[in-house]
Amino acid sequence: MSKIVITVVGKDTVGIVAAVCTYLAENHINILDITQTILQDYFNMMMIVDVSRMEKTFDEMAKELAAVGEQKGVQVLCQREEIFTSMHRL
Repeated sequence: MSKIVITVVGKDTVGIVAAVCTYLAENHINILDITQTILQDYFNMMMIVDVSRMEKTFDEMAKELAAVGEQKGVQVLCQREEIFTSMHRL
């Protein structure tokens, strides 16, 4: 299984979760875990997804998800799980 960590941050607006999840479903990307909070109108979501059935490269997916985020006025960042884990290890 190949995992990616996706973070979404920005001003809360209608349809952020729908837009990101629609992209994931259309590209055969399975959500393994998801958490989301809204703090004083600021949206924050973190997802761990399985990309083993995805037909695109990581770079293509990251660029396209960033564009989905731009359309909704939020920032979407993608990191490979092993890099994310290494960066946040104490």
